[in-house]
Amino acid sequence: MTKPKKWLLLTTAPDQLTAEIWRDILLQQGIPAMVNPGDAISFMGVSSFPCRIMVAYGYRKQAQEILASLKPEAEE
Repeated sequence: MTKPKKWLLLTTAPDQLTAEIWRDILLQQGIPAMVNPGDAISFMGVSSFPCRIMVAYGYRKQAQEILASLKPEAEE
């Protein structure tokens, strides 16, 4: 039997759609990630409330760097 992963809070997305996009980007980069199940309200459609992104223990720093690289450059 495999040992369960310890999940750590990475960040909070402004809504469920953004959270799922960020989670998918992290998964594509090989980072075990999920939207906190208590934050998504699937039976009511997509939630417009903030949703927490969780990553497996040991991946937080790498995940933070990936999400930071998605932010647009500040305009001068």
